Order: sequence, then structure tokens, then C-alpha cells
Amino acid sequence: MSEEQGETSVAVEPEVVQETRTRRLPPYNVVILNDEEHTFEYVIELLTKLFAHSLPTAEKLTLEIHHRGRAIVYTTHKEKAELKREQVVSYGADPRMAASKGPLRCYIEPAGD
Repeated sequence: MSEEQGETSVAVEPEVVQETRTRRLPPYNVVILNDEEHTFEYVIELLTKLFAHSLPTAEKLTLEIHHRGRAIVYTTHKEKAELKREQVVSYGADPRMAASKGPLRCYIEPAGD
């Protein structure tokens, strides 16, 4: 005796693959400008303390600021670049110079590709 077995069909949903890509935040440069109100020692100290640059890197950047009038001292995402700019401004005047009335001039700009 044979019974006809009914076939059960199961609907299979196509697998949906979601691609999760980490979107990279656009980079921003932190730029410090040259002036005559801050000593090399002040700038080198600031670069080592705020940006964790090595002494040779800080010295090289300080010379670039002096000779070119500006230097990109750090590149990161916008929020951190803004924080670093605020830290530079908050660092204040250079106590080594009476002529120093305020902080180094610093701004951020979108980094070129």
C-alpha cells in the first residue's frame, strides 16, 4: 500500500546582503601661521605637547612656519582639527617674550586630495 506523500514547498527568501562600508570623514589640515610674537622654543613646545610631534619633527615644522609663513602641523577629521585649533589658541601668549600678547594664529582647512 502506498500513500502519496505531499510535497511541501518552502519559499526561500533571497539573501539580502547589506554592504556596510565605513565612511571616511574628509580630512582637515591644522595650519599654524608665522608671527614675530612667539619664540621658536614656544612653537616647538606647543607642537610636541599638543600634537605629540617628536622634537626633530617639531623643529622642522617650526622652521617651515618661519620660512614659508605657515605650515600644516596636523591632518585629521574636522571635529578633531577644530579641537586642535582651540588647543593652540588656548595655549596663550609666549611668556618668553614681552611682545607676545596672544596665541599663535591657527586655522583649519579642508585637506586637498
